[in-house]
Parts: sequence; C-alpha cells; structure tokens
Amino acid sequence: MDLIVLIGSGAVGKMTVGQELMKITDFRLFHNHMMIEPVIEVFGDYCGPVVGRLREVIFEEFLKTKYRGMIFTYMWAFDMQEDWDYIRSVAERFEATGGNVYYVELIADQAVRLERNRTENRLRNKASKRDLAVSQERLLREDSRYRLVSREGEIPFENYIRIDNTRMEPQEAARLIKDKFAL
Repeated sequence: MDLIVLIGSGAVGKMTVGQELMKITDFRLFHNHMMIEPVIEVFGDYCGPVVGRLREVIFEEFLKTKYRGMIFTYMWAFDMQEDWDYIRSVAERFEATGGNVYYVELIADQAVRLERNRTENRLRNKASKRDLAVSQERLLREDSRYRLVSREGEIPFENYIRIDNTRMEPQEAARLIKDKFAL
C-alpha cells in the first residue's frame, strides 16, 4: 500500500490539497486534525500521547484494507529529530507492505498562509482554528519556534517534490502531485 506524506507549515494547504488529491486518485485522506480535533473536544486541550495512539490505530487498521493508499498530512519540524524519526516510522509501515512512499512538501508565503488560516474549509474541518486570534498567534509562534521548511537538498527521499503553492489553486497542486508520481 502506498503513502503520500503531505508536509508543510500551518495553513499552507495540506488538508485542502489532500482533499483535491483524494478526488483524482484512489487514495484516502487522513489529515492530522482528524485526530487532533476529537482529542481537544474530549480533553479540553491538545493531548499529544492520545493523538499519537489514535493515529497508530488508524494506520494499523488502514493497512488491513484494500485501498491503494493513504494521503497523510503532517507539520514536520525539520529541526527536530523526533519528527524525522516519526515520519520514518510511518513510512516503514507502508513500505513493509511493498508500497511506495511519496513526500510532498508544500511551501507558501506567510502572508498567504495567514489568509488561508481564515478560509471556510479550514474552519469547517478544524474547530481549534475558529478562534482566529489564537490560531494566528499559534501559526506565527510555530513559524518562529520551528524550522517548517526544508533546506535545499535536505530531503533525501527519491520520491519527493517541493511545491510552492503560494499562488496556486489546490486542484493544480493536486494534479502536479498526481502527474509527478504517476498516481
């Protein structure tokens, strides 16, 4: 089973591009907030260990299905070894089935991402982003705290593409991904 890992900074468009990619491929979308939002709802705050355990259940059960593959979105802090290790561990699970792993890094200007932080689709799917002042502050804090854009040549994987989607519609980005990897 194949895996597409859509990575990028907050509000870069991972979920939206993933939604469009799901429409034109046989892949299913598992965006990060599908686990984050229910955990916040139940616990009143983000609880990383619970989110991680729920993700593991989804991966484990999904790998038992007949689907061609999964699109997984993740905000990867390139300056944190544990994020490298986590992505590697997820990839290895799919590779163990004989599948391919495709890495797609989306990048966009911060000003554009701050605008995208307010889109109807984002707010509909991510309740924790609906307090716009808090969400904007979190986006800016994450940008200053972590290195969320890879350096040139840093991503060592063969199946990798970097897309600047600052001025690109999600459908166009999805089509680029589909074509690049012949999905």
